[in-house]
Amino acid sequence: MGVIKYMLANLDSSTWSAGFTVLFIILMIWSFIWKGWALWRAARNETLAWYIVLLIVNTLGILEIIYIFGFSGYGKKRP
Repeated sequence: MGVIKYMLANLDSSTWSAGFTVLFIILMIWSFIWKGWALWRAARNETLAWYIVLLIVNTLGILEIIYIFGFSGYGKKRP
C-alpha cells in the first residue's frame, strides 16, 4: 500500500497529461473501429436511418456494438 501512496504523491501534471493523452488515443481508435464496422454494415444492409444515426451520434462504440449485434443481422446466414 505504501508504494501506491508514494506513486500517487509523486505524480505531476505532465504525467497525468500523458496518461490522459494515451487514454484518449486508445478511445479514439476503439470508437473508429466500431463506427467503421457499423457504418459498413448499415450501408450494406441499406438502412439509411441507422447509417445517419451512427454517423452523427458518438457513443464510444456502444451504439455501434448494439447495432452490429442486435439489429444488423450479424451472424445470420444470408440466402
